[in-house]
Parts: sequence; C-alpha cells; structure tokens
Amino acid sequence: MRLIRFGDPGYELPGVELGDGTRLDVSGFDEDYDELFFGGDGLERLREWLEMNQDSVPRVPSLVRLGPPIVRPSKIVCIGLNYSDHAKESGMEVPDEPVIFFKATSALNGPNDNVVIPRGGTKVDYEVEFAFVIGKKASYVPKERAWEHVAGFALTNDYSERAFQIETSGQWVKGKSCDTFAPLGPWLVTPDEIEDYKNLKIWLKVNGEYRQNSSTSYMIYDVPYLIEQLSGYMTLLPGDIVSTGTPPGVGLGFRPPKYLKEGDVVEQGIDGLGESTQTIVPYEH
Repeated sequence: MRLIRFGDPGYELPGVELGDGTRLDVSGFDEDYDELFFGGDGLERLREWLEMNQDSVPRVPSLVRLGPPIVRPSKIVCIGLNYSDHAKESGMEVPDEPVIFFKATSALNGPNDNVVIPRGGTKVDYEVEFAFVIGKKASYVPKERAWEHVAGFALTNDYSERAFQIETSGQWVKGKSCDTFAPLGPWLVTPDEIEDYKNLKIWLKVNGEYRQNSSTSYMIYDVPYLIEQLSGYMTLLPGDIVSTGTPPGVGLGFRPPKYLKEGDVVEQGIDGLGESTQTIVPYEH
C-alpha cells in the first residue's frame, strides 16, 4: 500500500495511491497518518476499510499538491556516513557504529515543494536518502524483531547548509534543520511492496546532471541493526522517521564543491519509492 497526503500545506488529507497511479481520498476513514494511526494497527484497519469502500471513495486529481505522506512525527533521526564511498568522499573514516543526529521536525516538507535557502545560507547541499518509518513503539528491540516495528519506506532528501553544519561550533543539527530541508515522499510504501530494500537504485540529479547514482546495497548498517541500536538509546515512537544516509556524489565532495543556488532544480528517486523534484528558492522575510 502507498500512503499519500494531499492538499494545501497544513491542511492535507489522507489518501492512498494505487499501482496504476489512481489516487483515492480516504479522509472518510476519519484518521490521519499520525502516531495514533500507526501505533493502533492503522495500516491493517485501513486495508480492511478500503476493501469495503474503495469503489465509492472520491478520486484525487493528479495535479493536486502532495504533502509529506505522514503527519509531523515526534522526531526525525538521521544516520551519517552510512555509505562507505560517501564517508571516503567526506574525508572521514567508515564509522565503527552508526553516526546519529537529528533534524528538527519543522523541516518536514512536501515531496515537490520548493526548498528555501536559509537566511545567511551560502552552501546548501543535497543528500538523497532511503528512509523508514516506525510503525510500533520501539524500546530495546533486538534486530531479530525489528521488522515488527516498521510501517514502511519513503524517499527523502537530507538537505544541509554546510556552513551552518561544519563551519560553526556545535552540532550538525544547525545545518540540517532549516525550514523545507526534509522533503518526504511522494509515498510511504509498506514493506510488502518492496521485494528487497537492500537492492534499490537510488539517484539524484541537479539541473538534469546525475550527481548521485548508487544502490542501497552499499549501506553499511541495515534497517534491523539501526532499530536495535537506536531503540537502545531512545524510544522510537510510531510515525518517527529514520533517514539512513546518502551515497557518494554530494556537493561537498566535489573539488571545488558544487553547492546549490537559486533556481537549481533537484530531482531524485528510489526504485519502488517514487520520485520527487524541488526547486531552490531564496529566503524571503
């Protein structure tokens, strides 16, 4: 199943996209895709509801804006340097354990919404990433039981302002949490639709030029291991997003670096998880 949310920012309604691209308005189910939904077996209940109501629910026109496919979660957890080649291009050693940091949930953005250069930003960078969403409260979960806690997968981009992240003191979160820096979607795809999440093509283009072109097979730490590790440090709540790192080809890795500028168009995709496009725009007070 592919979950979507559609409509104007802040007023999105829940929907489902079928395999043929038809979009269904499931607001009649009377639940949005939030912590209560995922934590209360919402996916299974929605499936049952659709079996009885699919033919009668409204269709969503293809031109209607898509928002993030889930309601803003309690946290966005990110994994750094989780592709060996990306660690190399960043001039860093492959980590002995996952590098963990956060993005503010206020950075969440629709998959095709504009990305805003933050005030004072000069080095905006891109990082296409494979993300998974927690479907069941997770605390001290062994990796053998990790899949019980996964609601689905999604395409995301861990946009970064490198000057804030690297050239100032403090933690990475400053360069990761600017408004619009976490586009998610177009869909949240349930695991039963993905045959092998560790063998998906993942790519990104800037103005039509491939910058990242890799596979999730190069991830160092997989989903079960990450859930085991993260749930040992914090409780993961239903709806939480875990973004699993980016392959090589980020702007920072070029010599000289290739940062984004006003008017650039960023396209990205992951097999089975869809594609998205963002245009880079300047900050306006």
